[in-house]
Amino acid sequence: MKYYDARETRDPAAREQELLARLPAQIAHAKARAPAFAALLQDVDPAAITTREALASLPVIRKSELLERQKLARPFGGFAATGWGPGCARVFASPGPIYEPEGARKDYWRLARAFHAAGFRAGDLVHNTFSYHFTPAGSMMETAAQALGCTVFPAGVGQTEQQLAAMLDLRPDAYAGTPSFLRILLDKAAEAGLRLDSLKKAFVSGEAFPPSQRQALAAAGIQAYQAYATADIGLIAFETPALEGMVLDEDVLLEIVRPGTGDPVAPGEVGEVVVTSFNPDYPLIRFGTGDLSAVLPGVSPCGRTNTRIRGWLGRADQTTKVRGMFVHPGQVAAVLKRHPELGRGRLVVDNPDHNDRMTLHCEVVSPPAGLAEALAGSIRELTKLRGEVSFCAPGSLANDGKVIDDIRRYE
Repeated sequence: MKYYDARETRDPAAREQELLARLPAQIAHAKARAPAFAALLQDVDPAAITTREALASLPVIRKSELLERQKLARPFGGFAATGWGPGCARVFASPGPIYEPEGARKDYWRLARAFHAAGFRAGDLVHNTFSYHFTPAGSMMETAAQALGCTVFPAGVGQTEQQLAAMLDLRPDAYAGTPSFLRILLDKAAEAGLRLDSLKKAFVSGEAFPPSQRQALAAAGIQAYQAYATADIGLIAFETPALEGMVLDEDVLLEIVRPGTGDPVAPGEVGEVVVTSFNPDYPLIRFGTGDLSAVLPGVSPCGRTNTRIRGWLGRADQTTKVRGMFVHPGQVAAVLKRHPELGRGRLVVDNPDHNDRMTLHCEVVSPPAGLAEALAGSIRELTKLRGEVSFCAPGSLANDGKVIDDIRRYE
């Protein structure tokens, strides 16, 4: 079957009408079951929100606000319509921390559609190298693959030698994980005179996937596709064999707004991705992802008729994604507060040899012994990622308010 279902090729006008018709009930549900939305939308009549113009009159809920509200009302800041029990199978923590529920429904994150477009089919063995603890990435991939009838090897992160041994023994058909880690596995195998020739397809996410990475994997006989998904929303858009932008998921309503506002931009203009979810457990209305993108004109050559976006074009704020994990300016500030001998600090993110690296540059008069190691420990504890430390003289960092500086380059 070429398409996941018939919804992918329906008339665009019919799709738009169906999504807008679902809005009033979802907004009413959010007001009735999620206390935060009951307060935010107390003066809103759900029955009146039947157009994009009406939707644009509602406030945008940005990730930074979600983080602050969760600090006041654990675990979900009043935005979830579910609690502990049979309806909530798992709860995850992303850096911040931001907590996200996972409902008990099949393919909760709706990623099976993207996996299908990437060529995953029933009977495939999928080697899943996304994390299975704290963050939802491992579960997102596993539940999608299982919804298609695949079997999953829950590899998780790290342990390169053991992962390689398992792949040589089990001969998986497909890989799920970051593209950089797949390259590491392929290089390790080549160094040992071995071949991972059972791998024919890959679903990659969590970091940039430049053309050079795609071409290198294709040269190894692996067709790789990526998707745009978040722990809050699930699937937003996905690549297809056409490789011309990303096609929106059938169960999200997307807007592109001017960063820092809720105002939709002109078609084709770059702006912040704002998504309304129809998830009954976590009914996020006008959720600002903080990511930049733009709508592409026309229909995908693959035959799917939904709107396409250009993919990830950067961040609308300083929050950035490193090795599949979001890092927030507040986390950098928390690291600096732990060490009062420091002045200003700036987290610089680069990617030598296509591997993400974080370096915390700190102003200090004279660093005492052990400070670098203590800082590295604080970075790991607060961001769940490894980071390096570099000391500099007081006043040497630019006084421009920048806390996170992403200088990664992709060839």
